[in-house]
Amino acid sequence: MAMYSSFALLFSLISAAVTLSRAAQNGGAVAVELWCVAKNNAEDAALQSALDWACGAGGADCGPVQQGGPCYDAADIQKTASFAFNDYFLRHGMTEDSCHFDNTAALTSLNPSHNNCKFPSSLTVRKGSSSGSSTAGLGPASADLSGSHSIAGRWGWSLIIFHLFFTVTLSFL
Repeated sequence: MAMYSSFALLFSLISAAVTLSRAAQNGGAVAVELWCVAKNNAEDAALQSALDWACGAGGADCGPVQQGGPCYDAADIQKTASFAFNDYFLRHGMTEDSCHFDNTAALTSLNPSHNNCKFPSSLTVRKGSSSGSSTAGLGPASADLSGSHSIAGRWGWSLIIFHLFFTVTLSFL
């Protein structure tokens, strides 16, 4: 167990050093892969309402969650809403405000893809390009995203520090 803990700690430190080195080379920018997903504790009715808005007035591409699509699962509103929320998030600035959905959604660095259902991430979109404008409605906080802050700048270092703290903590268990 001690050998594993030492290896995990060493791996984490090397991983952090590589990430920080890349950040320094990129002018301080840290690439963090993020997805917008439905909260586990959100009520089904609230998720359905937010999903309806995202796929309607919000302009999310909900084709993959329609019957016959690779992400279709009529029995799992969480997965369905997550795909729609994530698409909206990617199309509308990748800000904290574009992942709110009346407090039924949250950002995660854990890839929600499953089976043949692949969720694009913030990094996928940055490499390509995606833009869009917000639409008023139930969706993100107030749909005026002009004053929102970029996720990468705020979350990048926090996620690295959290990763280090989590790994170091596990090494002592």
